[in-house]
Amino acid sequence: MTLRTLFVLLVLVALPARAEAPLRGHGGPVRALAVSPDGRVAISGSFDQSAILWAIDEGAALAVLRFHDGAVNAAAALPDGRMATGGEDGRVALWRLGSAEPVAVFADHAGPIAGLAVSPDGARLASASWDGTARIRPLPGADGPAPDRPGRVASEHRGNVNGVAFLPDGRLVTVGYDAALRVVPEDGPALTVTLPTPLNAVATAPDGEIAAAGADGTVRLLGPDGRERAAVAIPPRPVIALAVSPDGGRIAAATVGGAVAIIDRRAAKVLFTLVGPGLPVWSLAFRSDRELLTGGSDRLVRRWDLRTGEPIGPLAMAAPADGLAAFRGERGAEVFRACAACHTLGPDGGNRAGPTLHGIFGRRIATAPGYGYSEALRRLDLVWSPETVARLFEVGPSRYTPGTKMPEQTIGDPRDREALVRFLERATR
Repeated sequence: MTLRTLFVLLVLVALPARAEAPLRGHGGPVRALAVSPDGRVAISGSFDQSAILWAIDEGAALAVLRFHDGAVNAAAALPDGRMATGGEDGRVALWRLGSAEPVAVFADHAGPIAGLAVSPDGARLASASWDGTARIRPLPGADGPAPDRPGRVASEHRGNVNGVAFLPDGRLVTVGYDAALRVVPEDGPALTVTLPTPLNAVATAPDGEIAAAGADGTVRLLGPDGRERAAVAIPPRPVIALAVSPDGGRIAAATVGGAVAIIDRRAAKVLFTLVGPGLPVWSLAFRSDRELLTGGSDRLVRRWDLRTGEPIGPLAMAAPADGLAAFRGERGAEVFRACAACHTLGPDGGNRAGPTLHGIFGRRIATAPGYGYSEALRRLDLVWSPETVARLFEVGPSRYTPGTKMPEQTIGDPRDREALVRFLERATR
């Protein structure tokens, strides 16, 4: 059996339940979460290229799934108990509990998968990708073969498609870096609404209302007709994940700054904020109307009691050492903080979700030792210099370095770009 399809089954032993502790097992930030319809099992995906199935009440891992070549960015739970994962490799894998390998694989995207959604009837799976498309495919039955045709392109954006969701009537909703929200029926023209900011996440409520959020840190509530009903500001920006409670009453919104706001959807106001260790929260999943799961850069899956706003069990993590403490007060270091979750600076930091930046200046692109670059990136003729790094953040990674795994971001202020470059020149020597 190859490493890619290695399946490690962890048998639950007769130990006291650890439900009061966070779920610990990933070697990188937790990028994706989904919970089974009965609320007993969760699946998490990580930058460490693995997915883990969890028995939530026992606080224990049931299985570690290794299939994707790259980060596992998306997860979804099917009504029949199967799970789906989407990866940086552009593939979607369908899993059945107890199976050593995926029961089906869909490889019809040309870029990383950023989101997954299951139709209300459980018959279709939608995927959002950085190739600029969202696709819908029929799902095989529990014991049936995978469909032999690729998923159809249901929605197209000018740039990365970052989120996907189904409305209760089966229409598809997609959001992208182009600031567009699209509502796509099975037949007929799509409705396109342009919002004021690049969009990272979308979720839908049982009554058909749509929540969308992105770079400006605002959660916007829209009807299925695209009309905006309300907007809720969630500092610090940007918002990178959304989830709606099963009863539709609450929205959870996570930010790169580590805050998770719990919003009363109907009143369009923040009820309270979940206070964690202050690291980016990448993923959210409601277990019930009273419990939320979060996954973040601390590599843990945490449980939260939404009646109190408190974690279930201790935060269980000492404050991490601040690698930028020596540069406190420098503008360039503050600009770099948004990059610190994925990149290290020093000779002993190693690779994370992104390659180490130690010695970056004068280094040819895609040559940091030990990091798995895409073939498209390896073919680029580029050497990192103050000028090329500044240009990267001026026009954005997807335009300047096509084929990159780096999240799309730009630095609009030339003074901030200059400060970042000068900081990197000193910090990466």
